[in-house]
Amino acid sequence: MAEKGRHHVLDTLAAMVSGSRLLPGEKAIGYVRTLGGAREACVVGTGLVTSAVNAALANGMFAHADDTDDSHHPSNMHPGCGIVPAAFAMAEREGRDGKSMLRAVVLGYDIGCRLTRALHPAAFRAAGHSNHSFGGVFGAAAAAGALARLDVTRVRHLLSYTAQQASGIRTFERDGEHVLKAFVFGGMTARNGVAAATMVAHGLTGVADEFSGPRHRDFFSIYSPDPAPEEMVRGLGSEYEIMNTNIKKWSVGSPIQAALDSVLVLMREHGIRAGEVERMVVRTPDDEAGIVNDSRMPDINMQHLLAVM
Repeated sequence: MAEKGRHHVLDTLAAMVSGSRLLPGEKAIGYVRTLGGAREACVVGTGLVTSAVNAALANGMFAHADDTDDSHHPSNMHPGCGIVPAAFAMAEREGRDGKSMLRAVVLGYDIGCRLTRALHPAAFRAAGHSNHSFGGVFGAAAAAGALARLDVTRVRHLLSYTAQQASGIRTFERDGEHVLKAFVFGGMTARNGVAAATMVAHGLTGVADEFSGPRHRDFFSIYSPDPAPEEMVRGLGSEYEIMNTNIKKWSVGSPIQAALDSVLVLMREHGIRAGEVERMVVRTPDDEAGIVNDSRMPDINMQHLLAVM
């Protein structure tokens, strides 16, 4: 598990480095430069040192700038782009070592992915919510809270501040420049998670339990008509969600990975060339087709990517 965790940390770091040179990264750098802030954490790929909250925002946007970040199919989310930047920023702020940071990342994947599963990810997404940002912010907060070494009471308050900041709707799918999408998936989740942890560490108090209470007065029943909160603890301590998370071969949307692999096999093993192809028919599940079918974003547009392959 530790080795798998290291792979995902390095994979996300690579996404951050490449993303810092793309449009979402450039926009994030320009914005964060205007904010100032205490010198707590670095912005990857720059000489900029700023507050942990601001660094988490920029690095999170870098991490999802070109869709190279990892994905977790059972929860239908991208955990690394929010959780790892939050852990980087908080570890640097608190002076924690690599082992502590790695443990925090693994915890973040567990909490974030489980929370989205508890909301029934397919139904949650169908209702217009962003699985990526809801699970991501709880994962980022869990990682940041672990690195802040919050006690039990403060962890409860951490979850309270995280629940109040959980947000995200699927309008990002119409973002052709990928800037908003990078914010929703990575920047917002990392920033809000670190903000929740630093506020609680500073002494801000909240509700003791966001996840229970009268119907429509607790987190799960507010966001899901049929929540499965037991998913939060099923296999806890023996099954680690980072082990179920995939590192991408292609820097494109997850539903397109298999199609590109198939085209590559046809080209290499059967010698098929572009000039010999009149059309291609790709079959994919309905919920995935809705993401990648002729999308305005090139890196999640099935038709475009198969054509340029």
